[in-house]
Amino acid sequence: MAAVKSVLKPKLFSGNVAIVTGGATGIGAAIALELAHLGCDVVIASRNEFKLKDAAKKFNNNPSLVGKITPIQCNIRKPEQVENLVKSTLEKFGKLDFLVNNGGGQFLSPAENITPKGWHAVIETNLTGTFYCCQAAFNQWMGKNGGAIVNIVADMWRGYPMLSHTGAARAAVENLTKSLAIEWISQGVRINSVAPGTILSETAEANYPPNTFDMARKSQPSCRLGIPEEISGMVCFLLSPAASYMTGETVKVDGAQSLYDQPFKVPHHDKLQPWKWGKL
Repeated sequence: MAAVKSVLKPKLFSGNVAIVTGGATGIGAAIALELAHLGCDVVIASRNEFKLKDAAKKFNNNPSLVGKITPIQCNIRKPEQVENLVKSTLEKFGKLDFLVNNGGGQFLSPAENITPKGWHAVIETNLTGTFYCCQAAFNQWMGKNGGAIVNIVADMWRGYPMLSHTGAARAAVENLTKSLAIEWISQGVRINSVAPGTILSETAEANYPPNTFDMARKSQPSCRLGIPEEISGMVCFLLSPAASYMTGETVKVDGAQSLYDQPFKVPHHDKLQPWKWGKL
């Protein structure tokens, strides 16, 4: 496994404890690794216990890490499991400084083909699961001790064709971020969001057709896709003292993708005709 690096100060997070949901793969793994490299003890959580433990074992064998990575199985759609995730973290480490809500999932589909089951699965994971984690962290620790939260959202600013379920959920999380930032600021809790553009990782490549990334690359002004470490750096910054006056904000890390072209192309049609008013 490659050495983990960071532009931030070595041991910046020594003595800190974080939970990273979806921390075994992709963006979540990059976040967990950079936090641990900077001295943070990190709990990674996901539904798949085998993959989670395997990832933690591999991560902890990396000599670049200063902090320890601990796996705790958790389905963030289940409130009792989320409560146990936070409780178990507190029992092991005695504190919880940071929460990174990276856990999520979606699938490509025209909106008319999304089943009720598929819709609820995505909404419950990306939106409701994020809320459960924020609430549990606040009620069990941060409400009395403060802390910092980062939610991972998406590039949904101009709609999210073929991903309407996750677009709706991520937009809701962005608003949730703003709401909680105001509600919890007097308890010393900061909460921000990061909106990645198209990020190429092994997990993403395994879950989406190859043409997905080809289309995204063609509509990307940077002429390339992002990598997970470009997201983890921003997350670590937002958790750090350098962002002590930032809360309720969403930072786009997308190579200007949200300012440029739309990967989804509308075919030529004549279905939106003007109303024929007739003569007065």
